[in-house]
Amino acid sequence: MTVRVHHLNCGTMRPPGTVPMVCHVLLVETNAGLVLVDTGLGTADIAHPNARLGASAPVIRPAFDDAETAVAQVRALGYSPADVTHIVATHLDSDHTGGIDDFPGAKVHVTTTEYRSAGLASGPAAALRYRPWRSSPAPATVTYDRFPVDWFGFPSAPLSAIDEDLLLVPLPGHTPGHAGVAVPTGDGWLLHCGDAFYHRAAVFGGHVPATLRLGQFVTATRRREARATRDRLAEAFSDGASNVTLVCAHDPVMYADAARGSIGG
Repeated sequence: MTVRVHHLNCGTMRPPGTVPMVCHVLLVETNAGLVLVDTGLGTADIAHPNARLGASAPVIRPAFDDAETAVAQVRALGYSPADVTHIVATHLDSDHTGGIDDFPGAKVHVTTTEYRSAGLASGPAAALRYRPWRSSPAPATVTYDRFPVDWFGFPSAPLSAIDEDLLLVPLPGHTPGHAGVAVPTGDGWLLHCGDAFYHRAAVFGGHVPATLRLGQFVTATRRREARATRDRLAEAFSDGASNVTLVCAHDPVMYADAARGSIGG
């Protein structure tokens, strides 16, 4: 598969007491059309923040900038929103799915476990984290519950409705059905790890700011599983020998490096 990857920040966030964060979204040009990996915040979030984000808005403190929405950036690149035919969601949290409504013709791809969790999980935390997904018209959705392909020791599923070379890679813990998305870049791979980690040092070693460690802990639905996922990523990829480049959803340094073209295509 021939691809070109655009790295987009679809939601600058400034939680109090910690470093600014981004919503790192991939726009992948494929032979089958345009594919978004996550969407970040969307136009409805900006127009109706209280209804869409509820109590999380003053916690994550988004910039609410129309120019940062995926739909605005797709247009800025010279495309129509209708050119986005598929959206692959690492998970269905509000800051990853808010822009789905801006692409009504796109099919959404997600693990079956995540799809069920977003629909069935009860309690105020689940209602808050899945609020935009639950309140929006249901998009056409393709779910995945079998992961038969070994990818560097991780089970994975080809996103065959898009292209066999794109892979959905379960990375559970942050949410029950959380997954990464592996994109071939010609000379290697780019793995978008979603919220499997918030800061590069959680995988590559070094200091993780205490506020991010706390946020990572608080937002994980299965904390031991989330830690095991981070450990597996570190064991598999931290030495760089596998030619797999990792990015996550919220680390602004990883995003800036990727956007400059130094990593990820």
